[in-house]
Amino acid sequence: MLSFEALQVLDAIDRKGSFAAAADSLNRAPSSLSYQVQKLEQDLDLVIFDRSGHKAIFTDAGKLLLERGRVLINAGDELVADAKSLAHGWELDITIAFDGLLTARHFFPLVDKLGREASTRVRLQEEILAGAWESLEEDRTDILISPKPPAAPPGIKMQEIGFSDGYWVAAANHPIHRHANPYDADVRRLYRSISVADSARNAKTYTFNILDEQPRLTVSSMTEKYHAILDGYGIGTMPDWWVSKDIEEGRLKIIEGSEAYKLYWVMAWKRNRMGNAKSWMIREIPRLLKVIQPIPQEKVG
Repeated sequence: MLSFEALQVLDAIDRKGSFAAAADSLNRAPSSLSYQVQKLEQDLDLVIFDRSGHKAIFTDAGKLLLERGRVLINAGDELVADAKSLAHGWELDITIAFDGLLTARHFFPLVDKLGREASTRVRLQEEILAGAWESLEEDRTDILISPKPPAAPPGIKMQEIGFSDGYWVAAANHPIHRHANPYDADVRRLYRSISVADSARNAKTYTFNILDEQPRLTVSSMTEKYHAILDGYGIGTMPDWWVSKDIEEGRLKIIEGSEAYKLYWVMAWKRNRMGNAKSWMIREIPRLLKVIQPIPQEKVG
């Protein structure tokens, strides 16, 4: 009969290269391993090892048993780890949604630090505009990082975590820079605005900083918006962490007459279902999300 113990024996023999070395790693006698393998071959009516040469090697059937067996061993190990995590109050999975002005890369240090605390699996999920709040309301995410909305939706806890700066920009050689007053609405209306599509599935979508009758190119991510502006296909607003180096090195220019704008960021979550990983994330996100600047104490509230 096939058992996890037998599969672990086959795995050890393959990894260690011999019955003797495998027996030593499992703290068993070589004869005990040989007997277990022979018994397994009899029970399954399979030849697992070819013993015709100087050294026993896996047959094709044995290799298949080994490969599929390792899938079961890994699944068993994962099952035990998940059970232990749940027993100690750690969720198996947690989803962090973030407005696409941020990038998943900003959260990697956070995920790495959580990995030293628990085996909770983390999903990072980019959302845009109304889609970010919809994902939280419809339980597709556990915690949301987003620009502050006019009001928090019912049943959602919202905590301010800081602010960021952004700029109106266009490629350095874009014709908008040749105008005397390039930020004037009538001038901006002459040029294509680059925007990112709202990711909402059911909620009402919305847009920002687009004028009536202005040509528009809508893309699916901030990365595409960034490249469209950088390559001269239009104008738009971008956070400082996307464009500060390009401005410094002359690839992008701030549209003259515009002012840096501030976005105030919040972390939001539903008050129910508070596990250890969710509580840990709520505590650590404001500390580790370095691109968002803390609000000066005198301005808090």
